[in-house]
Amino acid sequence: MKPNALVINEADDVAVALEDIPEGGYARLADGREIKALALIPFSHKIALRDIKRGEDIRKYGETIGQAGEDIRAGEWVHTHNLTVEEREG
Repeated sequence: MKPNALVINEADDVAVALEDIPEGGYARLADGREIKALALIPFSHKIALRDIKRGEDIRKYGETIGQAGEDIRAGEWVHTHNLTVEEREG
């Protein structure tokens, strides 16, 4: 099947949904992996590719975009409710 989620950088912890992925549906990646969505993943939003522990960095674009504000399971929606971004000086 055609991929419906994009991993931007191989180091990323999340993929971006290329369409709405319903709860119980699958994020299909170009490398053949499929991740079961544990919640609705709206178009252009992030889905966790692996279990991420509270406080761990979350990578997108190969860069840290924030930290997990709570434990996040593979397949969960990653957004402002569970992703924290620290203010940086400078």
